[in-house]
Amino acid sequence: MAVTLKDVAELAGVSRSAVSRTYTEGASVSAKTRSKVMRAADALGYSPNALASSLTTGRTKMIGLVSNNFHNPVFLEVFDLFTRGLHERDLRPLLVNLTDETDPNASIRMLRQYSVDGVIVASSTLPPTFAKAFRDAGLPVVHSFGRHANHPEVDVLGVDNIAAGRLAARTLIAHGYTEVGFLGGPAEATSTLDREKGFLSEVARHKGITASTSFAAAYSFEAGYDEMTRLLQSKPAQAYFCGDDVLSIGALSASQTAGLRVPEDIGLIGLNDMKMASWANINLTTIHNPFPDIIAASIARIAALVEDQSIPPQARLFDCSVVMRGTLRQQ
Repeated sequence: MAVTLKDVAELAGVSRSAVSRTYTEGASVSAKTRSKVMRAADALGYSPNALASSLTTGRTKMIGLVSNNFHNPVFLEVFDLFTRGLHERDLRPLLVNLTDETDPNASIRMLRQYSVDGVIVASSTLPPTFAKAFRDAGLPVVHSFGRHANHPEVDVLGVDNIAAGRLAARTLIAHGYTEVGFLGGPAEATSTLDREKGFLSEVARHKGITASTSFAAAYSFEAGYDEMTRLLQSKPAQAYFCGDDVLSIGALSASQTAGLRVPEDIGLIGLNDMKMASWANINLTTIHNPFPDIIAASIARIAALVEDQSIPPQARLFDCSVVMRGTLRQQ
């Protein structure tokens, strides 16, 4: 039989309400009573029922974590950081896998059924209106990796994708490439649009540099492989900015399959700096996306919003930087 609150109260020699107050955040209980309750709970192996506690406090301590690209291995890193960060704050993630879903209503219904305290939308491809729908439904929400805006309707945290595109173009040009290409993710994704915009705007500032654009069907290895295979059937660019590391790794594999040497015959630069990018057999030059900082700030922000939903939304940008490895030729 499971150990109950009553069992703890009897062993500690206190009332059941005293045990309940001990496990209720902010409740009044003396240090002496708390000590007696905790010793009895340890002896019996008692853990408070989180669901029962939520009926008293009105808080479930559950945070909906919504994402839509589980095919990209970088999400494993993101998920690990989010879950550990939430657990450190005594919060529990409730994962929502959107797959190809773009209508937020089903997610809103589900998260309401579980009475989550707040929502984190972790996606660089969903439009701002997706996260706003949660706020309109009365749920505190943060959009991690979302599209930057000067006057956001919900909290947005991430890198400036336009600036990242400019940085990629400057890096390719600095390494002597005069024919450069942008190989983006899905053409309708907000991150793709902004990275392409920044890339092309920087190229336009340099005389004698030409640029081409193409788009993969998804942010996935297979999509990057397929799109690069298609590009290699005609006259490819000298080097490509692939709008994501996993696309870059797919493009790298396609180039090697076609008998090309990287970086001698074709150059590649990615974005995210996922752990796999540093593997010796990949050694991808990429743009570092500070995931730990963005995720820690996102968790802190949703925790603050749960306490006070009147906090006005803000957009916060994080710096990105180039990590030089082996897929670009030397300057």
